[in-house]
Amino acid sequence: MAFRTNSYPLLGVRALNRATLARQLLLRRAGMSARDAVGHLLGLQAQNVKPPYFQLHARLEGFRPAELAGLMEAREVVRMVTMRSTIHTHTAEDALTLRPLVQPARDREVHYFRKGLAGVDLGRLAERARGFVDEAPRTMGEIREDLLQEWPEADPQSLSVAARCLLPLVQVTPRGVWGRSGQVRLTTVENWLGGSATTAEPVRAQPMDEVVLRYLAAFGPASVKDMQTWAGLTRLRDSFERLRPGLAVFRDENGVELFDLPDAPRPDADTPAPPRFLPEFDNLLLSHADRARVVPPQLKGRTWSGNQAHCTLLVDGFLAGLWKLEGRRLTIELFDPQAQGLSAARDEIVAEGERMAADLAGPGEEAPVAVRFAAVRP
Repeated sequence: MAFRTNSYPLLGVRALNRATLARQLLLRRAGMSARDAVGHLLGLQAQNVKPPYFQLHARLEGFRPAELAGLMEAREVVRMVTMRSTIHTHTAEDALTLRPLVQPARDREVHYFRKGLAGVDLGRLAERARGFVDEAPRTMGEIREDLLQEWPEADPQSLSVAARCLLPLVQVTPRGVWGRSGQVRLTTVENWLGGSATTAEPVRAQPMDEVVLRYLAAFGPASVKDMQTWAGLTRLRDSFERLRPGLAVFRDENGVELFDLPDAPRPDADTPAPPRFLPEFDNLLLSHADRARVVPPQLKGRTWSGNQAHCTLLVDGFLAGLWKLEGRRLTIELFDPQAQGLSAARDEIVAEGERMAADLAGPGEEAPVAVRFAAVRP
């Protein structure tokens, strides 16, 4: 059945912004636990160790690093490759059931390295690598060297990619624990969470329709392409169509069809949005095909330099600058220091920055933070 998009209610950019911020717990800090927040957000991108802690601080009332660190040490949350072939911090349940969901994308990734895997039996590779990492957590270098013993003519990097993609590998602690350091060592998620990799029934993926609803709860209103961008998957239209009768449907200013949960919060476009400091790789900026709901068009691409992502500042709900915390110095670089509203918001920005620096201070960092404003260098 064909649907006329222009017959759906229009959601302007500000209304879409406020709805997304509400789902992302960024309009006001939520009183939920860190574990519940990680589940609600379908994971926290975690290419680096500290960003998940900063992500939760921006979203949760009273959050302190020890809460998430304790969950990691208790194995209630784990770090592993899932969406978009990037490392995420997930609850144990999602680690087990979201990873199989994105396996088709990981299989395609292995295919890109097929020339370096000539003569390699991928089933045998997965079996050997699983046994090796379940015997004891291993570094990727150790995994590669072990695989080279059986396939000495294969490309070493291709062997590493194949092992990472074919197996649901988690980074074991102390890696990822606040205030501690550790080399990346890997084992399978089943082994880390107490299952038997050899005798247990294969873990079943969460039903796609269920994940669509969870995505909308955390990132909606959203288009099919938005969710495909978040997941790194394609061909999700069928799930949205099955769910359409129970969903609210809108259109954006470009006429794109947006789906949403009927009872999800969609605050008024004029709802105040406090300043928020987000770390590099925050999923708010990475999980929609059209990021104009947070990133003004003139600032597209300004949160990256080469392959390096910057920490970002939201003012009035939209990207307004970058920031860097070095010791007790917080430098805030504004894209347009003279923009309307930024001058009036400076006191709020400073207060939020001071709160972040104080709450996430490490040992010996009790001194007040010094806040400095600057214009972003071209």
